[in-house]
Amino acid sequence: MFRYFLRRLALIPLTLFGIMAVNFLFVQLAPGGPVEQVIAKIQNGSLSATAKIGGGAAEGGMASAQTGKQNYALHSKYRGAQGLDPALIKELEVQFGFDKPLLVRFFTMIKNYLCFDFGKSFYRDTSVIELIKEKMPVSVSLGIWTTLIIYLVSIPLGILKAVRDGSKFDAVSSWVIIIGYAVPAFLFAMMLIVVFCGGQYLNWFPLRGLFSENFDQLTTFGKIKDYFWHLVMPVCAMVAGGFAGLTMLTKNSFMEEISKQYVLTAKAKGLDNTAVLYGHVFRNAMLIVLAGFPAVLISMLFTGSVLIEVIFSLDGLGLLGFEAVMTRDYPVIFGTLYIFGLIGLLLNLASDMTYHLVDPRIDFGGRHE
Repeated sequence: MFRYFLRRLALIPLTLFGIMAVNFLFVQLAPGGPVEQVIAKIQNGSLSATAKIGGGAAEGGMASAQTGKQNYALHSKYRGAQGLDPALIKELEVQFGFDKPLLVRFFTMIKNYLCFDFGKSFYRDTSVIELIKEKMPVSVSLGIWTTLIIYLVSIPLGILKAVRDGSKFDAVSSWVIIIGYAVPAFLFAMMLIVVFCGGQYLNWFPLRGLFSENFDQLTTFGKIKDYFWHLVMPVCAMVAGGFAGLTMLTKNSFMEEISKQYVLTAKAKGLDNTAVLYGHVFRNAMLIVLAGFPAVLISMLFTGSVLIEVIFSLDGLGLLGFEAVMTRDYPVIFGTLYIFGLIGLLLNLASDMTYHLVDPRIDFGGRHE
């Protein structure tokens, strides 16, 4: 098993390299890059051709070319560049680093990323790593608490539905699960705001942010209470749709194990239902449930919380990544992708190790011996 762990660990850099290469290629092919965005702002009059482009990689100089009616850039490779001086376009390419060949830019990026040097944002006067550190607590709070509650609710509920399969409780809970799965998280979040956040009825919970304005003046207990008070609504909105799939997965997994021959044999030996369920069925049925843990956690950390962060004004990684894609802030896009990919690969490896801990009979390394 230790050899398998080392092999998987050695594959992580190669896998991460492939992820970065594919996404780098697709992002470069997508229209509306940083240069085009700046050109569009200049053409629309929202940015002067003599203004500083912004912080980070665009900090290198001033766009000093004239933007008269001269038609120097009719054959430019950038859409909307007609009427702009080619010198301006060239300076923009230098400032954004697009004056270098594609492969040079990619391998320079990978070399820097190996040292966790993600550069600076194109449009924010700060480094990407500082942005990630700043936004991480919000996304981690949402992701960890949502995943924990989903598992605490789904596993007992799934087991109970399996044990009482076909009963009234199974039917009613199935309807609740279907409704929870069908209603999008953002729509459920809006319903919670209307009902509990001062929309039209009750005003029990705060509408925005992760902390109150007077958070620093609160006592230790007050800070803990304030933190969880702000988390209640966004976490509830994310849990509502997240627990449905895991509950049904748990139920189906237990139902499959309960119907196997070893369960009948255990009962024939005189073991009661509780001993059979938790002594034999639980260990085998939980394997597939545990296998989905990394996917659930990654989803809640980095993707599932985007709309929730927007609705509740939570400035986290999901919102940061979404804004970076919209503005083509490449350092932020690839920096967050690198971090997310690395965490996801490590969590998948941890999932395989958990398989072995739950059931020592499973030895992935043994297949290669």
